[in-house]
Amino acid sequence: MEHKYLQSPKMKKLILIILCGFLFSNDLFSQTIGDLINKVNLDTLSVKVQEFTGEIPTIVNGNPVTILNRQSNNNDLAAEYIKHEFSRLDNLTITDQIYSANGRNIIATQLGKTNPNNIYLICAHYDSVANYCADDNGSGTMAVLEIARILSTQCFDSTIIYALWDQEENGLIGSNYYAQQAASNGDNILGVLNIDMMGYDGDNDDDFDIDVRNFGNSLGMKDDIISVLNNPTYGFTLNVNVVNPGTTASDHSRFWSQGYSAVLVGEAWSNNDQTPFYHGSGDRFATLDMPYYHQLTKVILGYMATKAGLIGVDNRLSATATTLTANQNGATYQWYNCDTELPISGAISRTFNPLENGNYSVEITSGSCIEKSDCYAFVTLGIDSFTDSEVSIYPNPVKNELHIDLGIATDVTINIFDVSGKLVSTKTIQSDKITMSLKEMSNGIYFVEVKSSEKSRTFKIVKD
Repeated sequence: MEHKYLQSPKMKKLILIILCGFLFSNDLFSQTIGDLINKVNLDTLSVKVQEFTGEIPTIVNGNPVTILNRQSNNNDLAAEYIKHEFSRLDNLTITDQIYSANGRNIIATQLGKTNPNNIYLICAHYDSVANYCADDNGSGTMAVLEIARILSTQCFDSTIIYALWDQEENGLIGSNYYAQQAASNGDNILGVLNIDMMGYDGDNDDDFDIDVRNFGNSLGMKDDIISVLNNPTYGFTLNVNVVNPGTTASDHSRFWSQGYSAVLVGEAWSNNDQTPFYHGSGDRFATLDMPYYHQLTKVILGYMATKAGLIGVDNRLSATATTLTANQNGATYQWYNCDTELPISGAISRTFNPLENGNYSVEITSGSCIEKSDCYAFVTLGIDSFTDSEVSIYPNPVKNELHIDLGIATDVTINIFDVSGKLVSTKTIQSDKITMSLKEMSNGIYFVEVKSSEKSRTFKIVKD
């Protein structure tokens, strides 16, 4: 509820600047492994799993599509979706490994800065046996993509390979091809973490399995995952079941066959708590336990970031009402306009004073490490504010639908930011009313910016 005695335009502008100065002075971008773990986004996972498994349409190569089926003779659309998602990320080299008429692995490599020949590989199979197949293995595939989204913004000592296999359901063919090639080439793969079905927890006991056998340093991998799980600073509530000897019925076993260290991480088959919709079209998004899936994705990211060796370049930002500052000292800098994805001419200092509100990021180069921050929503430069008679937003708190009424129809952009300043939703309208769905957003505090070419106003809302 707004207090009516704080209504003058000058006072509103002052309050907004003070609020934004307080909000945006926080360090926003991850540096520690714990920070990276906390960047795993439940909303992103939810949307991506639904897109990849045909629950909602998506865009592939500029075209609206629905990925309903991913059987190996019909999954090129799924492969193109994966390539598109990898292509949006920095610091990755994408390989479209076509090994047969119907076989196609999609692989992204993030080269290590100190020991590039030391390789850690995280993988999942993306093919299916029926329509949907959210748990098997949309869950594993989208976890790999979410982990790549976060880790690709950082520099690591060792190389990380993100691999999505084809034809697992036809006899582990895609991973077998890759593992044989890697062994033939002498690739120094230090650990393979395979994910296969990680979204179902029917008895809500938070149990998951690590399947392992004594090949290479596989037992040491298991111990390292458990160390991440048991780190009290990360706050995990999952319980691990070590299965030894573990199953050979998934892609990690193809690496065992070549003598590599590998484990399988997934839901608790050892407790007979696997999805009852296994290998059928009933395996859909609605059957997944998303908080469980979210936590397990965090554990896996924590392991990969720990073993690959996070390099301590600080890509965080600090901000005031007029200035953005890169936290890292002694580096070179290039600021970017995120709306155009272009570098800003002359913006090569540690500090940057935007001339207009917008979304900005900075690329930091320190030695051989290049890191780019997330886009920062800078909305504090003074322009006239909409009055109460011109804009109203309700309800607040809001559950699923937010209504925005304008006094007159005009060209207006609605931007919604989370508490870190990250843009989570945007829409441009040319009418006097709009309803925005917040159903997929996590509960918490958000800021809704209503902006035209002449006026702007930001509202604080609570999603519950």
